[in-house]
This record gives sequence, C-alpha cells and structure tokens, in this order.
Amino acid sequence: MDVTEQEQISEEESSLTDYKGILYDWGKTILLSIVIAFAVRVTVVGAYYVPTGSMRPTIGIGDRLLGWKFVYYFREPHVGEIVVFKPPKEAQADVPRFVKRVVAVAGDVVEVKEGALYVNGNRQNEPYASTPYYYMPPMTVPQGHLFVLGDNRNNSADGHVWGFLPEDNVEAKIAFRFWPLFRAGTVK
Repeated sequence: MDVTEQEQISEEESSLTDYKGILYDWGKTILLSIVIAFAVRVTVVGAYYVPTGSMRPTIGIGDRLLGWKFVYYFREPHVGEIVVFKPPKEAQADVPRFVKRVVAVAGDVVEVKEGALYVNGNRQNEPYASTPYYYMPPMTVPQGHLFVLGDNRNNSADGHVWGFLPEDNVEAKIAFRFWPLFRAGTVK
C-alpha cells in the first residue's frame, strides 16, 4: 500500500468519525429539545381546543387557547378568571377538560335570580354573559372549592348544573387565543 492509499483510508475514517460526531450532537440536541418542550407543556403553558359554545361570546366554538399552568402554583384562582379544569365526577362529562369563568370563591354565597348572578347579595355586572333564564337558590361555596359558570349561561353544563368545583381540579388560567387568527389576542 502506498502513501496515497493510506491517506485516502485515513481521510475516509476521519470523515466517518466526523459524521458520527455530528449525528451524535444532533441526536442530543433533538432529545434535549423534546424533553424541554415536554417539561414546558406539563408545567408552564398548555394549549386547549374549545369544542362547544358554552363560553360564547367570549370564546367561540373551535377557538384554540393558551393557558398558564404555573399561575396557580403561587396563588388561588380569582373571581372573573377563565380557567381550564378537569370536570368533577358530578358533571358526568365525556370530555377531559372544561373551560369556564370563576364567579365565586370559598365562603361566597352565590345565587341566580331575576335573570342575574348575585354574589354575597350583590347583583354582578357581567357584560360578557348572557342572561340566565333559570333560578338557582343561594348556596355557600365550601372551602377548597370554586363556583364556575359559562358565559353562555343557558347553554352551559357548569356549576348551576353540577355544583362546586374542587380547586385541585383547576389546571390553568386562560390567557390568550391563538386561533382563529382574526380573533387572536388576550382573553378576558
């Protein structure tokens, strides 16, 4: 074997080693990206699809939303916030998650009468919600629970149907609509 053949074999081995190194680096980068994306999806932000009109006009059928999952690690949900949660067993739901508005928290007395929501005896100003055509007697929200309603009050399987929502069921605070594009923006 002459010097040229040895140089050629050495170049081929070096080239093969370079490709293995590049593939290894790419593999590490892709795997690390997947792990980080999964960690963010589980703990920081979630994407949600809305299949019903229970939150109309605030959220429409087919809207896609982003929710902040980490918010409730540091504080409790507040009245007026739109939340994503696992429905309680009383809801007998065939979907894994609901999206509703928090209208009362632990200790509040909630009631629906005369086409309006009352919390602690005060009629609530809710320009985003439809007029409810049902009556719900006064109920006190127990500790560790919330009371949630859909904005489309007469077409929503919510707290007026199945009762109180355990706070532990809340998964995220809805913050942003990213689809459809012409309605993209913050959700309040």
